[in-house]
Amino acid sequence: MSYLIHYGVPHRSGRFPWGSGDSPFQRSRDFLSRVDELKKGGFTEAEVAKSLGMSTTELRAFKSIAKSEKKAEDIAFATRLHDKGYSNVAIGERMGIPESSVRNLLNPAKQQRAQISESIANNLKKQIDQSEAGFIDVGAGVERHMGVARTSLMTSVKMLEAEGYNIHYVKAMQPGGKQTSVMVLANPDLDYSFVNKNKAKIGGVASYSEDGGRTFIDIEPPKSISSKRVSVKYGDEGGIEKDGLIELRRGVDDISLGSSNYAQVRIMVDKTHYLKGMATYADDLPPGVDIRFNTNKKNTGNKLDAMKPIKDDPTNPFGATVRQRKYIGEDGKEHLSALNIVNEEGDWSKWSRTLSSQLLSKQSPALAKKQLDLAYDLKKEEFDSIMAYTNPTIKKKLLASFADECDSSSVNLKAASLPRQSTHVLIPFSDMKETEIYAPNYRDGEKVVLIRYPHGGIFEIPELTVNNKHATAKSVLKNAKDAVGINHKVAEQLSGADFDGDTVMVIPNNNKYIVNKSPLAQLKDFDPKIAYPKYDGMKVMTDRMKGRKMGEISNLITDMTIKGADWDEIAAAVRHSMVVIDAVKHELNYEQSYKDNGIANLRKKYQGRSNAGASTLISKSSSPRYIEEVKEGQWRKDPVTGKVKKVYIDPDTGEKLYTKTNRTISTPHKNKDGSTTWIKKPATTKTTAMAIEKDAHALSSGTRMENIYADHANKLKSLANKARLASLKTPSEKAS
Repeated sequence: MSYLIHYGVPHRSGRFPWGSGDSPFQRSRDFLSRVDELKKGGFTEAEVAKSLGMSTTELRAFKSIAKSEKKAEDIAFATRLHDKGYSNVAIGERMGIPESSVRNLLNPAKQQRAQISESIANNLKKQIDQSEAGFIDVGAGVERHMGVARTSLMTSVKMLEAEGYNIHYVKAMQPGGKQTSVMVLANPDLDYSFVNKNKAKIGGVASYSEDGGRTFIDIEPPKSISSKRVSVKYGDEGGIEKDGLIELRRGVDDISLGSSNYAQVRIMVDKTHYLKGMATYADDLPPGVDIRFNTNKKNTGNKLDAMKPIKDDPTNPFGATVRQRKYIGEDGKEHLSALNIVNEEGDWSKWSRTLSSQLLSKQSPALAKKQLDLAYDLKKEEFDSIMAYTNPTIKKKLLASFADECDSSSVNLKAASLPRQSTHVLIPFSDMKETEIYAPNYRDGEKVVLIRYPHGGIFEIPELTVNNKHATAKSVLKNAKDAVGINHKVAEQLSGADFDGDTVMVIPNNNKYIVNKSPLAQLKDFDPKIAYPKYDGMKVMTDRMKGRKMGEISNLITDMTIKGADWDEIAAAVRHSMVVIDAVKHELNYEQSYKDNGIANLRKKYQGRSNAGASTLISKSSSPRYIEEVKEGQWRKDPVTGKVKKVYIDPDTGEKLYTKTNRTISTPHKNKDGSTTWIKKPATTKTTAMAIEKDAHALSSGTRMENIYADHANKLKSLANKARLASLKTPSEKAS
């Protein structure tokens, strides 16, 4: 017989709040005991988390909270007994623990470790209070800037959520036109609607820890160095070959990289400008020069023109979240380093490793099918493992969550990664062959391909041979955790990548999984900065517009590739994409590029109209759709009892059921005479094209590649429905 004991979860269930009652920490002990009991029963951490209705991240957070609470109680109790004159032995007998454990509890360092979560939480509160709109980014990567473990950060976030703070997920634009979901921690009185409308004001954490979260250091006004210490290597002097690279003199304390060999940094110069790029050491700097900045710009006679002017924000003059470090100078005192760190060695290796549809759909149908089938097989194995559960309550919960995950996967269409693929940051070496790469994470002599996003086509995928014996690269990068060294000409094939922090996905290719092609002749020597410079009075593209325009041109290139456009046509679209991606950064004339490259005609030919949007399943899948507002569930008569009840899942198909709300909203309309008319319209719900299609083939234009993806999406949709039906058929557990 299987049964479920309800013992409460911190701040998530139970009649009383966690930490109440005569024994305020009993629930913490019960929670930890239950977790230990499940683990002793053979459950993995993931299975334990699922059995408790939470993710592994939440489980670790709650375990950390419970351990912190238990530790705090034990320390407080031992300290009270000690203050009363109890010996360590007597305290141990009273608490039922060894004398050595008592010493540990009374150790101030142990007490400090128990307070880390509270320290992080207090710092987050402070950051929210100091933010412009009352909410901050706590998503992936923030922990690296803060200098704390992700588990510690999430524990503190959960603690604040229990206090009433809100967690929201909003979509934000990345460089390159891609959207990502940002986890936001907001004041208790700020709902999702407010945060989403003001997402441009999402604040960053302007402090960091050097001791794992015990204490925090506020970001100080950056140290500025004199431009006399900086030399600029301009484009016609060879700077174009290392555009964005900042070379540092070794052994200079205020610009030391510490234990890293490379980092993405910001350096303030003359209190008015700053350098932005990847920093490495160099051993050939001339006397009197501590920093050499490489740029593709021309020499105007003022080296500051090659740098960026600081922003009018004393707390964030670089417009980026940074970490600062300090050093002990020759005077024996602590000083602020001039390096402001954005990312450093080891950060890039943590990035996602899935294969996007934008990439895989431009490869062979055979590879796409193989990786999509593998992704589905992994999902099917997960379903089978859930079906093996005997506890009905746990099983129903897991099946519901699994079904939602399948629905999401049918929209994003991400495929399983290839063996040993990983993200690396680019570092240039002029004396490296164009056919080679320094990549210490890969075997000497093996072939690898490099893929950069946004991805234009197979002609932007260089294949290189690993040479880890290259002397210069080895002296600079050593055993780099997540950096590769290449010749600058390779970067040109990567849709004009530079070296200020641009990254690539590196994939071993001895088996020729990835198909590539030599660079298109039509793109040779094309420099968007030279071809389409800004003219006086020109309207410069905004960041928001860039996101939309990049989405449009990326979808067009995808649709053209899938529908078999010739290389001349694709080259024209790619040229325009290269202009768009740099239009904000270099203030380029993107409108002239649109005309010169015939983008309107290409859209008409491959998407139906000159102003049309996506035309293939790959580009349509996640595109937004607005339908009349709905809510989950439908009222239906039970065929057995005849009673009317709310049903959330169709018992025949397993599909989710929805009901229109019939809610209307009033929107203002300006009349010609200046008056305003309020027009009532049905309220809408935002969804995606794939989410509202029962058969994914309805989004396909009929190509082989689209049909492969449509079959995959339909299999995921079917698996989601199968999971919901299984959940319906699983009887509810009777509670005692």
